[in-house]
Amino acid sequence: MNISYTKIDPSGNITLIVDSFVPREDQSRIAALLMERDPEAEQVGFLEVPEDPCCAVRLQMMGGEFCGNATLSAASVIMQQAGLDAGDMLIEVSGAPEPVKVSGNILTPGTFQGEVAMPLPESISECSFLDGFDCYTLPLVRFPGICHAIVTPDALTREKAERVIGAWCRQIKSDALGLMFFDRDKRTLTPLVYVESTGTAVWEGSCASGTASVVSYLAELDGEYASVRLSQPRGKLSAAATYSGSQVRSLSLSGSAITRGKFTALIS
Repeated sequence: MNISYTKIDPSGNITLIVDSFVPREDQSRIAALLMERDPEAEQVGFLEVPEDPCCAVRLQMMGGEFCGNATLSAASVIMQQAGLDAGDMLIEVSGAPEPVKVSGNILTPGTFQGEVAMPLPESISECSFLDGFDCYTLPLVRFPGICHAIVTPDALTREKAERVIGAWCRQIKSDALGLMFFDRDKRTLTPLVYVESTGTAVWEGSCASGTASVVSYLAELDGEYASVRLSQPRGKLSAAATYSGSQVRSLSLSGSAITRGKFTALIS
């Protein structure tokens, strides 16, 4: 099978966007093989024909999760294929209950700057995670398809985080779990993301939904509004959220996506 894909760098969260047709039941396997071929790749998304005729495309992530960086990447691919310099589009995305609006423009050839109207979190609550006799109570922001636990930098070692994240993901019965190591004073975020269907845990260069979870949590603490610009291992992301009536009312994320190249892989 010849797999055509574009390699995108959205704020360091290297993403492969596959535009060849791949049946859903094969996507996790193909994603794992593509990531083996390219050690830089942190995630894979597949472009599909959308069910909603108002949408430009459907983005199906390798684990069925939602990803804001991959959504920016897909919008970049579609805009460049259409020869557009700027515009708005709706994209169906796995893990999102409704089409997602993306606004953006091509700054230079291969460089896309955009804003995603992110899906709103389903809940923000305290969750107790177990590791043997140890218990960690962490803020948990639950999105459709993925949950993020917000962790202070000194709460877990990297080694322990890698060891427990799979079990914690299964404990909360989520398709994917992120451990977001957030330093509020330094305005930094270090994301570790586990996807259950592929069994992969990746220290990501940046995490869009993780950034959205942090700003949602901060908006809840403030009771009204929060905005952040977080430095992450290989890039920066900005997000803003409004909060009222015990829930997040609006949530947006902005960042860039740089095209690294177009490739074809022969995979059996």
